[in-house]
Amino acid sequence: AFSAITGGCVYIFLVFMGLDFPVLWALLAFLLNFVPNIGSILAAIPVVLLSVVQFGFGASLGTAIFYLSINTIIGSIIEPRFMGKDLGLSPLVVFLSLVFWGWILGPVGMLLSVPLTMVMKIAFESYSDTRWIAIMLGN
Repeated sequence: AFSAITGGCVYIFLVFMGLDFPVLWALLAFLLNFVPNIGSILAAIPVVLLSVVQFGFGASLGTAIFYLSINTIIGSIIEPRFMGKDLGLSPLVVFLSLVFWGWILGPVGMLLSVPLTMVMKIAFESYSDTRWIAIMLGN
């Protein structure tokens, strides 16, 4: 849901701004938002570069500020609160899982870092001998 909201906000902003290919950039923002912490930043790079080419540095600065604010509001404030409450994972665990699964599985691991960590947490909670690991992941 948060990825769809991010993609929708990007689409509306880019249509309002008049940048070429707003559907492509909104889809990219939607997909890369699944990568915790850095996905939105990676989605912003080509859009900011295109806005430099198409409109100049002033508009690209506005585009960068928009992406930074959307990433801060949705990705750093709203989403961690819901993830922490619904999933029981702290933002630190989400970031460390991104690094770990990205190291193990590459870019696919980065996309699947939160679901894989949740599977591990559920598996650890199932057995009394490993329940302490699940508690360390967050409860």
